Formats: sequence, C-alpha cells, structure tokens
Amino acid sequence: ALAPLLAACGGEQQIEQPTPLYGEVPIEYPLELWDQDVEGSTLLKVRVTDTGGVDSVVVVETSGHAAFDAAAIEGARELRFRPARKKGRRIEVWARVPVHFSKKPRPPGGLDL
Repeated sequence: ALAPLLAACGGEQQIEQPTPLYGEVPIEYPLELWDQDVEGSTLLKVRVTDTGGVDSVVVVETSGHAAFDAAAIEGARELRFRPARKKGRRIEVWARVPVHFSKKPRPPGGLDL
C-alpha cells in the first residue's frame, strides 16, 4: 500500500530524510471496498519522531472513500522509520506518504495492496 516516501522538507538539503522500515505493511484494505472492486489512493503527511515512530497523521489528499482514508491513517500510525538526521543527529520531520489500494497483483518487492 505504500509508495516510496516523498521528500519531507523542501529546501533542507542538509537533512537526511527518514527511511521506511518495511516488514509487514500494517495498512489493511477495507473489506467492503475490496468486495466492491473499489481502488483508490490517499496521500498522508506523517510526523516521524526522532526515534522513528509516527506521532501525527494528516490526510493531504483524500481517496474519496472514508474507509480508505481511515485505513491509511490507522496503518500509518504503526509505520516505523529510520529517523531523519541533520548533522548526524536524529530529528523529527514531516514526510508525505502515498498509500495505494489496488487489487492488482503486486510486483515482487512492491507494497501495493
């Protein structure tokens, strides 16, 4: 469900951006939309803490389906990252995270649901 992380802070070239730690993707496809063959995308903005957790999630672009947006928010809270760094020190940053809900088979190594 996750596409590559988008740049967090425009113009901050000294910041090493947070890196998603992929394991099991915690974002579940809403069953009612799966059964109806509905697909969509939600763009989130998440605040990645200096320990790599997520403490705030905001929908930047809605999918148009409340169930997709809610699933994306709920799952994003469970994401873990290698924290961003500035001058070697861990820092908190906001990052954009696109979440795609698709019924198509995912390519090897891909994260689409």
